[in-house]
Amino acid sequence: MNPTPGADGATPAPTPASRSLRGRLRKGHLIAAPGIYDLVSLRIADRMGFESLYMTGYGTVASHLGLPDAGLASYADMLNRVQAFCGMATTPVICDGDTGYGGLLNVAHAVRGYERAGAAAIQLEDQEFPKKCGHTPGRRVVPVEDMVEKVRVAVEARSSEDFLVIARTDARTVHGLDEALRRGEAYARAGADVLFIESPESEEELARIGRSFDLPLLVNIVESGRTPVLPPAVLQEMGFSIAIYPAIGFLAAGQALQEAYGHLRRTGSSLGSPVPLHDFMDFSRLMGFEAVWDFDRRHAR
Repeated sequence: MNPTPGADGATPAPTPASRSLRGRLRKGHLIAAPGIYDLVSLRIADRMGFESLYMTGYGTVASHLGLPDAGLASYADMLNRVQAFCGMATTPVICDGDTGYGGLLNVAHAVRGYERAGAAAIQLEDQEFPKKCGHTPGRRVVPVEDMVEKVRVAVEARSSEDFLVIARTDARTVHGLDEALRRGEAYARAGADVLFIESPESEEELARIGRSFDLPLLVNIVESGRTPVLPPAVLQEMGFSIAIYPAIGFLAAGQALQEAYGHLRRTGSSLGSPVPLHDFMDFSRLMGFEAVWDFDRRHAR
């Protein structure tokens, strides 16, 4: 049975599984976290043995609202998804918290809500509102002092240090890497647990980021995005602790659906589909139908 939501819509204390990301970071190796964006992608990824999953804002907003990741989803929209994902997952989930959904009071409210919903970490960024996807143009950042206060409030608002605060800066694209590194240092001093320098544009920049900080570092790998896609051993050697792959799931699903639906439109049939199809009964088991079948058997009249 799912826990009863609290007065602000967030569920009570998270499960132990959601609390273990900090301990996993101490192992000293790179954690590869696939992007999950709906409950099908969550169920598939959750059973594969990953050390963490990443609730992608881009994919979640697209799948839940059919809208671009451009500050259009509200806190209530995203908390709904955090509750659904973390309530089902047995793997720690890093959850995108955008800019904190408003001022400092909103940041504190969002941190408490995400933590109670079972997230392992909240990612907060220093973009102006409305934010934009990190590998798209037109991003602007707030003054560094404003984001420092957000980080301090986020750290203060959480109830356990096992709930991680990930501070992201989008300064690289407009202001250059030096400014992005300066902001990372400020966010580290403010208490961030993990630093996320968004969209570096070369291996040299990635290596410089890795040399610049003692805190765990997160790198965002977006296929055909701004940042080079490098082997995990190289990223680990550079000093990164987490590599998120937010787009791999919805890009794969989007391509597969386009091909499958296109074939059906052209031929009027699924026969000869160019996309391998999941066995229907196996997929039904993945969705939890075995519990339904067992229930029906036990209560058959």
